[in-house]
Amino acid sequence: MAISTGGGGAEAPMSDINTTPLVDVMLVLLIIFLIAVPVAIQTIEKLRIPIIESVESKDKVENLLLTVSTTDDSGRSAGEPGFNGASRNGECRVYFNNVTPVDAEELRDQAFKRLDAIVKREGGPEALKNNPEAIPQVHIRGDVDAPWRCVAGAIYNVQISGYPTVGFISNPVDPNG
Repeated sequence: MAISTGGGGAEAPMSDINTTPLVDVMLVLLIIFLIAVPVAIQTIEKLRIPIIESVESKDKVENLLLTVSTTDDSGRSAGEPGFNGASRNGECRVYFNNVTPVDAEELRDQAFKRLDAIVKREGGPEALKNNPEAIPQVHIRGDVDAPWRCVAGAIYNVQISGYPTVGFISNPVDPNG
């Protein structure tokens, strides 16, 4: 690494780039990604999502993601060791942002708080009326074996919280067969 000692007699402007702020920013971004990536990749496994023809939607960060499943025949929830898949006779399980299990009241409260924060950030209801693209949606991943009562309960609770649009996530139809 070279260093300028200022010799040479004449005052000349320094033309070297100061890389210290760049390195600081890069280290901060590295730390943020090290924290955010494990949270982003956590999901509920062993769901059998319906395979239907669907259109890809424009996904926004503000969209609320819900996973709806049930306990298995032994009473274990998705994500627990030994989970054998959802059972039609199991208890409903809803996962907020695909990770946090919530009951009906917690779903309503958390969904309302999330939507309220987004509305305030965007400038209030009037600002959202002028920009409907900024209104967040709810995307539900429902297990094939989850009974309709569980999915309908999740829809009811998020619509009570104020979300106007609810959609479903499915696996697309394989075009090759």
